[in-house]
Amino acid sequence: MRLRFTPRAVADLISIADYLRERNPQAALSVRAAILDSLRLLLEFPKLGRDQSVEGVRKLVTRRYGYLAYYALDEQAEEVVILTIRHPARDRPFTDT
Repeated sequence: MRLRFTPRAVADLISIADYLRERNPQAALSVRAAILDSLRLLLEFPKLGRDQSVEGVRKLVTRRYGYLAYYALDEQAEEVVILTIRHPARDRPFTDT
């Protein structure tokens, strides 16, 4: 398995880092590292997240900071596809089942 980020997920990571960097540059690095560390867990445990209302979409709550990473599994390509990453206070594109 490998991680693949959609353009939206990449934009989300950049947006999160930019927002935090303006307020606390060190926090931006810590949060980014925590998000990526949590996502790496999906390489070993791809079904770690919770099913969402849209078929095939799962949600992982990242450790330490609680960001919500929505992803799908592409078993044929052996990829975990990161769809979007959201702060829990923002609107959520999917809902739990």
